[in-house]
Amino acid sequence: MCRNIKPLYNFEPPATEDEIRAAALQYARKVSGFNKPSRANEAVFNAGVDEIAAATARLLASLQGGGAPKDRAAEAAAAKARSAKRFGTGTQVQGG
Repeated sequence: MCRNIKPLYNFEPPATEDEIRAAALQYARKVSGFNKPSRANEAVFNAGVDEIAAATARLLASLQGGGAPKDRAAEAAAAKARSAKRFGTGTQVQGG
């Protein structure tokens, strides 16, 4: 799916409306193929994003279990460390 859509379930604090909307927008962009829809499609696209966000919020509210909630700050720090290890932290110039 989209690399930009992050898991939203089982975090403390819970996902915000903005996070849910951002995930819905990324999903709608992916399935429609539009980064920004034309004026002719804008209303329908935005309505779709609203419906996806509402369905996502209902899903997250209905899920049960999952163990202890994950800490957002700790997860972000771990992701940043993985990225630094994978891509390096400094700017490197490539040439030949």
